[in-house]
Amino acid sequence: MDKPTVICHMLTSLDGKIDGSFFSAPETRPALRKYGELRKFYDCPATIYGTTTMAEGYADGYVSELPESDRTYPREDYAAETDVRNYIISMDPDGVLAWSGNYLEKKRRPKAHVIEVLTEQVSDRYIAYLRGFGISYIFAGREQIDCALLLQKLKGVFGLEKVLLAGGGVTNWSFVAAGLVDELSIVLAPAADGGSDSASLFEIGGFSPAVPAAFSLKAVERVENDTLWLRYTAKK
Repeated sequence: MDKPTVICHMLTSLDGKIDGSFFSAPETRPALRKYGELRKFYDCPATIYGTTTMAEGYADGYVSELPESDRTYPREDYAAETDVRNYIISMDPDGVLAWSGNYLEKKRRPKAHVIEVLTEQVSDRYIAYLRGFGISYIFAGREQIDCALLLQKLKGVFGLEKVLLAGGGVTNWSFVAAGLVDELSIVLAPAADGGSDSASLFEIGGFSPAVPAAFSLKAVERVENDTLWLRYTAKK
């Protein structure tokens, strides 16, 4: 399949969590620094996030009421004009995320253009809403996102050769379960909090199979203060 290289890059606790109170532990700080440095190491022009991650950390939450629109746009992929080559790719199958513009500049990262990933069940009003902000979007599935089709379109429509996959757990697993992840990069913080409500590195969603995935260890690096950087390749 003609697709970009996919690198799943995450920071986790010792108990496999990707959020929770362990982030406030002093022992996690070196892991956070390493995680940021490795984003530069991988040098991916685009990062994929799930709906919940986008709503809580990047978008303006969830849209409460869509504005009226007297125009209906064709249901075809839309690449808006942009003056940057950095992208944040937002998995939003139902069209629920709120926006105030088509660029994001957060977490001390370079300015990035937003690409929404939609399904055919999204309303015409939401499409018009995205057009109003000049946000790019692609359709990748009827009711659920087809991750393989998404990647093919990221390469075909936007010319992307490499993307970073950065959660949440359901989004990560949907790509792994489909055999689409080329490398798994885990920055392992020497801390844990035992939180039962925290998200895990991988979580089965309503559309991903519960079939185990196996990986081959590529490299291990010990970082400052007992942090580990683990690199794996997926066994096909």
